Amino acid sequence: MTISRRPARVQAAVADGKITNVQARQFPSSDPHSQPDRAGPGDAGAAAGVTASTDAPDPPAASIVLPRPAGHPGFVHAEPVMGTVVLFDVRDADVPRGALERAIAHLHDVDRRFSTYKPDSEVSRLGRGELVLDQASPDLRWVMGLCDELARLTDGYFDAHAFRPDGHPDPTGVVKGWAVEDAAFLLLEAGVRDFAVNGGGDIVTRGSPEPGSQAPWRVGIRHPIERDRLAAVLEVRDGAVATSGTYERGAHVVDPHTGRPADELLSLTVVGSSLTWADAFATAAFAMGRRGAEWLAAREGYEAFAITSDGWTLATPGLDRFRA
Repeated sequence: MTISRRPARVQAAVADGKITNVQARQFPSSDPHSQPDRAGPGDAGAAAGVTASTDAPDPPAASIVLPRPAGHPGFVHAEPVMGTVVLFDVRDADVPRGALERAIAHLHDVDRRFSTYKPDSEVSRLGRGELVLDQASPDLRWVMGLCDELARLTDGYFDAHAFRPDGHPDPTGVVKGWAVEDAAFLLLEAGVRDFAVNGGGDIVTRGSPEPGSQAPWRVGIRHPIERDRLAAVLEVRDGAVATSGTYERGAHVVDPHTGRPADELLSLTVVGSSLTWADAFATAAFAMGRRGAEWLAAREGYEAFAITSDGWTLATPGLDRFRA
């Protein structure tokens, strides 16, 4: 396959002696999006209550929805849950009563049942052998089945049984994306149309930040080292963005085949239609290292942007349609 080259300092990414179908260029670059963000009108609300201004504190979120302009209808709500902050940026002028409360209740229910830190959760009881999977809730059986499918698709780079040293099942690599996506579905079912939900850098967007228009949501990918800068800005409408990296939890992604922390990438972002799949794909591809971007290039409907530990960016060919 030939590499799709971008202007300026470009090199080919090589794996197993073959040029891969990803774009590569040196980083930091002269791309204006790698400079401190100055959001303009039409940009949307920031994740975890933190904007991308140059005087912002070092925020943990890897991906942010860019700051909302003053005077827009709707509201922003930040909910601490699942060990992070889930931010709801709703632009509808009228929100049905109870819609947000149902979405928030769902997130807390998932946290209660799936947390590996709560000794009475279903996942903890499953790990201790106190609960057999056949007797677990339909949600847990579905999630563990999804984890098995992901292990097959990723050649074991997503392995819910290898994330913990004790070998106990840990589906958290997919649970947050699934829970946030389900919260978004609950808002849609209630009649909310224009909103973004950001769970610690995993983002679902629906509708437009400017209700009644076709304007996309603008999602900033934070520079993994210089926290007041953006490495890229993506434009997404009715889609999802998930980023794996060292932003929020340090070097926590382990290569299941070696047992060591994955260190070839600083961050990897996946954009596509489903946050459940994007979140899991980002975790697996980050564990793969540089070839993770090539693996994602073969996943229909999903694109990737990665920053390597030696200072290069990699992008799948279809990412250009999302670049701001």
